[in-house]
Amino acid sequence: MDMPRKLITLVTAALLFSSATFAATSQDDYDAIAQRIKPVGDVYLAGAEPEQVVAAGPRDGASVYGTYCIACHGTGVGGAPKPGEATDWSARIAQGNDVLIEHAIKGFNAMPAKGACMDCSDDEIIAAVNHMIEGL
Repeated sequence: MDMPRKLITLVTAALLFSSATFAATSQDDYDAIAQRIKPVGDVYLAGAEPEQVVAAGPRDGASVYGTYCIACHGTGVGGAPKPGEATDWSARIAQGNDVLIEHAIKGFNAMPAKGACMDCSDDEIIAAVNHMIEGL
């Protein structure tokens, strides 16, 4: 066999086998790929945004703590006082409830304002603080 004929045979075989591989790909495979490469957000024209779901009322301290505060306060990251640990909270509580609440809302040292819960109301932050110090 001469060289051009070998090359044509090789290319034809490669095309046949590669198309057979693509044909064997199932819809589940395509769905999995689509899931992996889907965008992380959406862009909407002004006035075409989807409706925002609004919570039915203020969140309780336990849910705010479990969603936002636990990331640092659960393990004491950066010196964050852990719930139920009287030694962690004693110096803070000694400054008074107003100072404790002010630090929680405005931020203090490594803690950002409202613990980075920008959609939390002041009352929800106060409820989260009270949740963490209850029983001390």
